[in-house]
Amino acid sequence: MSLPPTDCLATPAAMPCDCAPASLQLDCRAFRDALGSYATGVTVVTALDLDGRPIGLTVNSFAAVSLQPPLVLWSLGNGSNSLEAFRTASHYCINVLAADQEDLSNRFATWPTDRFVGLRWSPGCGGAPVLEGCCAHFEVRNDIRHPGGDHLIFVGQVQRFSQHPTAKPLLFHRGRYRALADA
Repeated sequence: MSLPPTDCLATPAAMPCDCAPASLQLDCRAFRDALGSYATGVTVVTALDLDGRPIGLTVNSFAAVSLQPPLVLWSLGNGSNSLEAFRTASHYCINVLAADQEDLSNRFATWPTDRFVGLRWSPGCGGAPVLEGCCAHFEVRNDIRHPGGDHLIFVGQVQRFSQHPTAKPLLFHRGRYRALADA
């Protein structure tokens, strides 16, 4: 099904996306708001940089790719200060945050700070930090990277995983943190 051109093109007053082709100037803010209609989980992706220091950032672009082999993906903006460190890390850990970890999400979304000060974690595959209290952890070998517009897409094979089956996830929807309602 295709939309009529007026439904997908920006209005003259709209701010165009720099990356959209001239024939299709999308309103970036409206596009981002529309993407926000899709509720996502919140993760903190962690690794070790080339000097062996822990790094991490808040990410909601995490998704499953394949069960056989077990592959997952996430993406990172090309302008990120951590891009080169994640690009070269042997492994990373995707820490799926629990509903009571909103402060942890905010900590890892703020730059520049030493995000690991006073934080309890243990080394996972390749030393990637596994954070305490999360819903799930996916320890991933840093296998494949694909350019994707203004982001780099990371696809890797899960080496180990764990979960806390009774923990409720932290969710993000329309620019706000959310939580599952009790059934």
